[in-house]
Amino acid sequence: MNKNIQTMVDHWLKLLICLVVAMSARVTSTEIDNVTITILDNAVARGAVCLDGGPPAYYFSKGFGDGVNNWLIDLQGGGWCNTPEGCAYRSNHDTGSSKYKTTTARFGGMKSANQTKNPEFYNWNIINVGYCDCSSYTGDVEAADPTTNVTRRGARIFDFVMEDLLSKGMANAENAILTGGSAGGLGAILHCDGFRSLLPNTKRVKCISDSGVFLHAKDLPGADQRAEYFAKMVAYHGVTKSLPSPCTSRMNASLCVFPEYIVRDIETPIFFIESAFDPYQVIQIYYLFNN
Repeated sequence: MNKNIQTMVDHWLKLLICLVVAMSARVTSTEIDNVTITILDNAVARGAVCLDGGPPAYYFSKGFGDGVNNWLIDLQGGGWCNTPEGCAYRSNHDTGSSKYKTTTARFGGMKSANQTKNPEFYNWNIINVGYCDCSSYTGDVEAADPTTNVTRRGARIFDFVMEDLLSKGMANAENAILTGGSAGGLGAILHCDGFRSLLPNTKRVKCISDSGVFLHAKDLPGADQRAEYFAKMVAYHGVTKSLPSPCTSRMNASLCVFPEYIVRDIETPIFFIESAFDPYQVIQIYYLFNN
């Protein structure tokens, strides 16, 4: 391609990416309710800890009216780490430690308490689980990393949070939804059937993955790089035991974090939301194909 044309394409693509990010920020900032953080200090004794070894946390807006027995669990996202150095860096930020999270969360969209803007879920019990393990809630390594002291216990965090919520009324849920965005959306996919198994008496249990379908797409450029990245994450966080056994029995376990290989095995009803203008994936694909 002519150098001048390539420069022009790069320029406009970068502008598009900036516009998408800006528009995304505007969408997520509408109709906000402030919800106080709940720190799960008692999780530490159970080994359900963040990258920094500290307790996990969530934000809980209690249901009311005819929504008092309905539950929506939202798994926060925030990417992944797959090296000792990368996870050590994350452990000093809000995606690796609850102590860096805000004392209140902004609830909007399907988590909003505004009936006009959120007629389906405005009065449900809404929980936003704070992301602090960088493994989509699937890691499970007993020992801390000997070089960085990072702990990798995402699966234990998920289990502990669910146990805590069951004790606070979720066990009596009439309707329940597990959802999440980005890395949290992948977590919702991987935990979907397990979530349903926790609620045997609930009338309806469903899952929603928002921007959580990260494709291997083996016939498209960059497939090897994508596979290598997630293989490192699976190995470093000890994710294999959290992956669906129907998938791990027929292919390399590290590929079973790609939804394209596991969606056929998910028995719980699941809905996928995936924007063609997802800012994270647009940026990642752009740089992957141009560097």
